[in-house]
Amino acid sequence: MGKVDDNIENEELFEHYRIEADAGQKALRIDKFLSNRIDSTSRTRIQNAALAGNIMVNQKAVKANYKVKPGDVIQVLLAHPPRETELLPENLPLDIRYEDEAILIVNKEAGMVVHPGTGNYSGTLVNALMYHLGDIPLFKSGEMRPGLVHRIDKNTSGLLVIAKTEFALNNLGRQFYEHSTGRKYAALVWGNPGNSGTVTGNIGRSPRNRKIMHVFTDGSEGKPAITHYRLIEDLSYVSLLECELETGRTHQIRVHMSYIKHPLFNDPDYGGDRILRGTTFTRYQQFIRNCFNILPRQALHAKYLSFNHPMSGERMEFESELPDDMSRVLEKWRNYIVGREK
Repeated sequence: MGKVDDNIENEELFEHYRIEADAGQKALRIDKFLSNRIDSTSRTRIQNAALAGNIMVNQKAVKANYKVKPGDVIQVLLAHPPRETELLPENLPLDIRYEDEAILIVNKEAGMVVHPGTGNYSGTLVNALMYHLGDIPLFKSGEMRPGLVHRIDKNTSGLLVIAKTEFALNNLGRQFYEHSTGRKYAALVWGNPGNSGTVTGNIGRSPRNRKIMHVFTDGSEGKPAITHYRLIEDLSYVSLLECELETGRTHQIRVHMSYIKHPLFNDPDYGGDRILRGTTFTRYQQFIRNCFNILPRQALHAKYLSFNHPMSGERMEFESELPDDMSRVLEKWRNYIVGREK
């Protein structure tokens, strides 16, 4: 499987195993077949993956009691890529908003990388989770991203759900894969894109810069992406939006808003770290520089998350207040507008 960047949000299932049954294979339950073939795994773990629809035979999900036939192509899909390096627990502060036997809701601060990767093998959310949940089998498994079913950028703040069991991991992974979760973000953007709207366009790696994403309007590359937005507050040269994800592609809100010429405020990758609206007055230029200093990142916060609880099936909803840096910048904009109108 391909490597996944360390600070992106994406939603996909990763192939951990692909096995083709021999021509002489006798009929055998797939959970037993796989537990015999895969080292260091249990039949229960395989059954949990099957319950979540993550065991595929010839491109179709099967139950644990499926009888393997000669020539069957079997795939085991999980919500995280295969292990890449050894992880170490770290005692780092976590803002935990909810926890039970199956899930954990964390309000991530801006600046924290979600999972380890090139240049970020410590100080990540996963390192912190391995310390705080170290007694749980899932977090002793040695997997690269134990419990993670979705991600947000390093410099985006907000809510994440963490799975504490294999079944919860598979179940939540399937919900994100099928886009049945609810996710809303607060975004401060340059200009005013209107009271509401929808941005569509395939998102894939930029052909000019592989570190950022690009909208392919002709659909020739990338994956389909849909972002809905509505205006929360018009602040003259900038606007506070609520963005709702229908899909969850890498940098989706950031690249979609840049695509419609309303990049996120102070987003260095998508052109928002320049003065794009306003006046040439020295006072205004200094005001923007002060705002950039207060909010030295893209103005994006994952404020709302909903999903079905993997055990009870109950619809769970969580909301998070704006972080201090975004709140302070919004207040500065409100005061600036009032002062300008006097």
